[in-house]
Amino acid sequence: MKITGTRTQIVELPADEPLANAPENPNGKRPIVTLRVETDAGAEGIGVAYFGGALTRTLAQAIDELGALCVGEDPVLVEAVHAKLKAAAGGSAGPGGIYHLALSALDIALWDIRAKAVNLPLWRLLGGARERVPTYASGALMRGLPLDTVVKAAATLKDRGWREMKTQMALPGETTPAKEVERMRLIREAIGPDIKLMCDINQRWRPEQAIDIGKRVEDAGVGLFWLEDVTTADDFPGLARITRALSTPVAGGEYVWGIVPFRHMMEARSVDVPMVDLVRVGGITQWLKVAGMAEAFNLPVVSHLIPEVHVHLIGAVPNGLTVEYMPWLRPLLKQAPEKQNGELVMPSAPGLGLEFDQATIDRYRV
Repeated sequence: MKITGTRTQIVELPADEPLANAPENPNGKRPIVTLRVETDAGAEGIGVAYFGGALTRTLAQAIDELGALCVGEDPVLVEAVHAKLKAAAGGSAGPGGIYHLALSALDIALWDIRAKAVNLPLWRLLGGARERVPTYASGALMRGLPLDTVVKAAATLKDRGWREMKTQMALPGETTPAKEVERMRLIREAIGPDIKLMCDINQRWRPEQAIDIGKRVEDAGVGLFWLEDVTTADDFPGLARITRALSTPVAGGEYVWGIVPFRHMMEARSVDVPMVDLVRVGGITQWLKVAGMAEAFNLPVVSHLIPEVHVHLIGAVPNGLTVEYMPWLRPLLKQAPEKQNGELVMPSAPGLGLEFDQATIDRYRV
């Protein structure tokens, strides 16, 4: 089997929030690059990339250019394709940035084809650790929303059967540690003691702030499942200092590129829960390497975005903890993993078990 061509398309999806109907930016857009990889055997793999922002067209061009280098290659030999792309572009244009984003889209599509070639869903091809995986609601309890809206949305999520959910601190505008803690306390009151509650800081605190406010939240009895991206992502000593100071587990990793920073992060004991972003890390191939590294350090791994693909990965590795359910891509897809009682059921169709909805692509194409 050989790759015969690739096709990309840019779409701008509405920045909606379907889990609790609590969008932070109702008029916003999410630019996505879709990818199809075609083969001479008729099998097609799909992939996506984003984070391009104002450079989204550049990202699409990068995928096209790397895709042209893949023509004639065997899509099953993923590492060989990686080596070719690294030799051609990654040695000077990477690691990180547009190169890694483009590589990820292609890598996801190649794994889709690889699993289809043996008629297995991807998670089974990768080892299949379990039939279901926990998942948590993300994106409904954002820092830019008024407090009463967030509290109501949290209660809505609980009523809709979510057993895990994530909110945010590091509030915009004039804030204080007391306001931050009060927000967390009221959210906890709205959902009760049994829901797993995570909180994302998105790199907005200095280490001393993270320690101060983190301890105040602990003293208030909020009981966070983890505190995420508490300071600058590549400040591994600062992260380690926070992790040592708090009893709350610290998660991080979505902002780093490739696999090497994860080695530095784990060696420094910077986080308790590595979070791997599929697009920034370089695709499924790289994601799996980070998961194996984390297992060697006796750490769990969690996902960032793209639950439709991450269900396969978290479900396949023995140290997969939970899947972030922020369905940005759901409008693009004809189907999605089924949710039952706070878990995702593992897909049964070959490959990723996903297919683009061409009508949606045509509607939102740029």
